Amino acid sequence: MALVIGPDSALLLVPDLEEESARGQAREVEILGWRDGDDPFPVLRSAIGDPRLLAVEKEHLTLARWERLDAGEVSDCSEPLRRLRETKSGDELDLLRTAARHTDDVTRSILGELRAGQTELEVAARIDALITATGSTRSFGTLAQAGSDSALPHLSPGDRRLAGGDLVLLDFGARHRGYNADTTRMAVVGKPDAEQLRVHQAVLDAHDRALEAIRPGVTCGAVDAAARRSLEKAGLGDRFIHRTGHGLGLDSHEGPNLEPGSTVRLEAGNVVTVEPGAYIPGWGGVRIEDDVAVTADGAEILTAAERGLKVIPD
Repeated sequence: MALVIGPDSALLLVPDLEEESARGQAREVEILGWRDGDDPFPVLRSAIGDPRLLAVEKEHLTLARWERLDAGEVSDCSEPLRRLRETKSGDELDLLRTAARHTDDVTRSILGELRAGQTELEVAARIDALITATGSTRSFGTLAQAGSDSALPHLSPGDRRLAGGDLVLLDFGARHRGYNADTTRMAVVGKPDAEQLRVHQAVLDAHDRALEAIRPGVTCGAVDAAARRSLEKAGLGDRFIHRTGHGLGLDSHEGPNLEPGSTVRLEAGNVVTVEPGAYIPGWGGVRIEDDVAVTADGAEILTAAERGLKVIPD
């Protein structure tokens, strides 16, 4: 229900049903449970005490709960907490590396299992099962898109079947001990035609130009511009309709964002996705995505599965 952080201690208030789970996962925090039927707000108000100023995450605190707190003057601490979370510790980086490794294992498996005739939903369900088999859970709703569906970046999988000539876009990630991975890989059913090969190579080139630009001190906008320039040279600039990447951590989308014009500078410990794409309505789309940790002297690519256009038997 709430995490109360004071100058000398921290208290995590949870329902009794969650107390045992919290004790197995939370660190350096006192845990207090409350039973169904009890009112937790007196306990929470007691834990808060009577501070002159209370800092809260307004994005997460509902109006109903705020009224029950009756706490007086508040300040929004959402932005400082977001900035703190953008720089990962060594332990956090290890967890993100494991999430990426599990994701790579799933990538290799699913690309070897794809066949014409499978539905998008069947493919997505198989990816989810493979993620579970690694000991992780999924980071977000898995995407499997075939043919013209791949031109819609966030279209949920449906009953469309993979057919000869279809591009197939797979976007998914494993979540390991609370930390998320996120990758996208491409396949094609049957022999790819010249345009499919051209667009895939153009997106891969843009992906590589963005990777080359990542290092401490570089602005997020400069990384985005590197990918965007590459696709513009290939005549696909107007088909790149989203940012180049976003941060990863406890959320599958957090800061910093590799977006046009951003003056935010990358720092060692940031972890971001690099995922340029080109989307052509009625034809299909191509996106290639990897997870990258910013290091003291450059970048560490966390996801390492093959990035080529996988050919599926038709």
